[in-house]
Amino acid sequence: MSFHFGRIAFATLAFCASAATAFAQAGPSLLGTHDAWEAYKNSDARGAVCWAVTQPQSKEPATAKRDPIYFIITTWPKQKIANEPSIVIGYQFKDASQATVEVGSDKFNFFTKADGAWLPDKNDEQRLITAMRGNSEMTVKGFSKRGTLTTDTYSLKGLSAALDKVTEGCK
Repeated sequence: MSFHFGRIAFATLAFCASAATAFAQAGPSLLGTHDAWEAYKNSDARGAVCWAVTQPQSKEPATAKRDPIYFIITTWPKQKIANEPSIVIGYQFKDASQATVEVGSDKFNFFTKADGAWLPDKNDEQRLITAMRGNSEMTVKGFSKRGTLTTDTYSLKGLSAALDKVTEGCK
């Protein structure tokens, strides 16, 4: 896997509890709301961090008990991380499983840990962001520890504007 300390630090910060709780405790500033996406900025001793975030438009099975669900794209300039996609699925992933993200005809396999998921390859990160910018919808699938398959559908409307705000806000 090709991730470095910055990714591990972010994973620890954002996903040890829920991402929303971690970001809320840190006091982020809203950079803008763009349709289904929001852009935020925060700073600490490690420098500025900016992210675009959204929640699914639909969740299947609708009756599955889950914590809040997010798709996040993070930029930490000082850590040399730009547009790193991650998932907070709202449950503990099945051990040694993958989450899959489908955008148009492209499919991406994310590695999982606890309730989070990330792409193992930086080149796939850029490929995914490009696919997301060119499509209107994205689907995320994963298996819970109990074996339940979930399918979350996200709107990509407003993504490009949110990512532009992230880039601008984290210069």
